[in-house]
Amino acid sequence: MNRTFVKFATALALTTSLAGGAALAQDYPSKEIQGIIQWGAGGSTDTVMRTVTPHAEAVLGGTVVMKNMTGGVGAIATKFVYAQKADGYTLLMGAENPLLYKVMGLGDIDYSEFTPINILARGIPILVANNDAPFDDFAGMIAYIQANPNTVKFGSTGPGGLASVVTAMLRSQTDMPVTEVPYDGDGPALTALQGGAIDVMPAVLGATVEGIKGGRMKAITLIDTEPFEALPDLPALGQTNPEYASYLPWGPFFGVFVKNGTPDEIVTKLTEAYATGAQSEDFVKLMADRGYVIESMAGQEATDFLNNWQSVTSWLIQDAGLAKKSPEEFGIPRP
Repeated sequence: MNRTFVKFATALALTTSLAGGAALAQDYPSKEIQGIIQWGAGGSTDTVMRTVTPHAEAVLGGTVVMKNMTGGVGAIATKFVYAQKADGYTLLMGAENPLLYKVMGLGDIDYSEFTPINILARGIPILVANNDAPFDDFAGMIAYIQANPNTVKFGSTGPGGLASVVTAMLRSQTDMPVTEVPYDGDGPALTALQGGAIDVMPAVLGATVEGIKGGRMKAITLIDTEPFEALPDLPALGQTNPEYASYLPWGPFFGVFVKNGTPDEIVTKLTEAYATGAQSEDFVKLMADRGYVIESMAGQEATDFLNNWQSVTSWLIQDAGLAKKSPEEFGIPRP
């Protein structure tokens, strides 16, 4: 076959393919979009996505049909979306858990296989204590724990959960001999805290703020870089103890993702839509009421956030002896 003809045919095919892709992106969305939520109906991720998405739909001029797909700590939904075409018609709506799949031995697919459309918001961890605990701030807590090793009971929700990561973070910089008591979620743990079964619980601010304001538990420190408006007088750990600053800000988050390879024009449309949704009045109010910080990050900023979160958390879990596999095995650098 004539070499010139081959070059021409190849160039024509490429041009046709690009033109077809541009046309598809221009018409997007031309059918319903699936929004696959990693968690069950009524949970935090479900509530966040069902609040922000109608505003994104208005910008897109299309419909996002949301479906809850539970199981495997979010892995079932993640694998499902990964198996679909990279055409922007299947969105993954999830939280931070996939970033720990590799080190926790739960799977080999994480957010590196996806493009972040929007990291919507981040939760703020907090340490709360039983009202009768013999300390009122972080310095007092550490001093009491060190003077009375293994007598202070910390609530936990299992390896890789928020409580275990925060406890590992605290232990990374100071001697903290406590006894960890496992619970099936932060709800039961916080109930146990108020009843005196445990002394301290690392939890997310939104789950504790009403209990603190109602006098049912006391706040020890905010695990963040600065105070939060809901509890303006509560010091942040990053301020009082700068040795923790390199880990912060840290916390659970919510995000919308598409499979890598989705056309740039479609990614741009989705990014603009969800950025608008994150500014909506009801979403802003929901996040404020639940003690979350709106991030609304996309592009390289979102990728950097995800990489840093994975690095910090994976190595904290590894150093605490909670990981099934070393982060080094997957090329996850130390922070």
